[in-house]
Amino acid sequence: MLTQRQLFLQHNAQTTLEPLLLEFNKASGMYLYDTEGKKYMDLIAGIGVSNVGHCHPAVVEAVKNQAESYMHIMVYGEFVQSPQVNFAKALADVLPSNLNCTYFVNSGAEAVEGAMKLAKRYTQRTEIISCNNSYHGSTQGALSLMGNEEFKQAYRPLLPHIKFIEYNSLPDLDLITTNTAAVFVETIQGEAGIRVANKAYFKALREKCTATGTLLVLDEIQCGFGRTGKLFGFQHFDIVPDILLLAKGIGGGMPIGAFITSKEIMIALATNPILGHITTFGGHPVSCAAGLATLQTIVNENIVDGVTEKGELFKKLLVHPAIKEVRGKGLMIAIEFENFETNKKIIDACIADGVISDWFLHCSNSMRVAPPLIISNEEIEYACSVILKNVELVTKA
Repeated sequence: MLTQRQLFLQHNAQTTLEPLLLEFNKASGMYLYDTEGKKYMDLIAGIGVSNVGHCHPAVVEAVKNQAESYMHIMVYGEFVQSPQVNFAKALADVLPSNLNCTYFVNSGAEAVEGAMKLAKRYTQRTEIISCNNSYHGSTQGALSLMGNEEFKQAYRPLLPHIKFIEYNSLPDLDLITTNTAAVFVETIQGEAGIRVANKAYFKALREKCTATGTLLVLDEIQCGFGRTGKLFGFQHFDIVPDILLLAKGIGGGMPIGAFITSKEIMIALATNPILGHITTFGGHPVSCAAGLATLQTIVNENIVDGVTEKGELFKKLLVHPAIKEVRGKGLMIAIEFENFETNKKIIDACIADGVISDWFLHCSNSMRVAPPLIISNEEIEYACSVILKNVELVTKA
């Protein structure tokens, strides 16, 4: 009989020629458990997904209860479905007043796609600006916004009328004009290796978009829902976007994304033509129930309160001559090494020791640290000890 790994290689689409082939059958809190019973600390939270930990009891309970009531009953936007309504209202309650209307979709990439359509429809403009080294997803439209030619050159032609600016560059803001429908910016650049712009940049960006009638779209698919030490990343910079993109951590492990704006802007998708954006499974009742439980857990358990201090503890402990820089905000951290080869060896050694990490698409010499926000100080100390042990072994070999 073929093993699960053999069947995986035969019948599941491969995204690389060398998949990790770790096989897990349980996940709880900070940890994943393989089929041999070995425990792994998850330092990447499924790439920014499991902010409240794996299988949080409140999320699991919400999923079970909703699945017993109803699952899919109609494409998004036609029937009044309480899980969607309640989650959208809860989001509006914790967001600025202009971000009061949510369109639920299936993923971050679809949130990007929907926001691109909305921006063009609302402004009646075609030009969209994104940042170099950005990552907004892998579908054709989202890929068009990716600021890394290596990952998209094989799929051209992509969307026209896309321009790129440097993240955190004030002079580049002059490229935003009255021809620009929207500027898509990651509030904190993720796949670029956790790059954080300064407040002056975001203030100037907001002012330029307002002056030119351009919609400011902030992508918080990775940095939202508490990861940076605030519920939303833009709260660090005293600005408010016109459209906010969420996914990953908002579902507590269930697949869901969202683009959020004002009712005035969102209604543009409902007319001329109707059904400006449609999705069969977007806002799935079970995913929305999980999302509401996730948001309530973050708020009720004050999970965000300790995130900044936990991030600082990582930075304090991760000191070694081979570590060039530890940067980030909250529990969204990059550990930079000399090159990819060194980084990959350290990551592989850490995984063998039961601590899972990863690297960044546009910054392959840096290790990703983005654990569930529930990680304890003791777990941070242990994780850092494993990382430092393997940094020493790899760089001294």
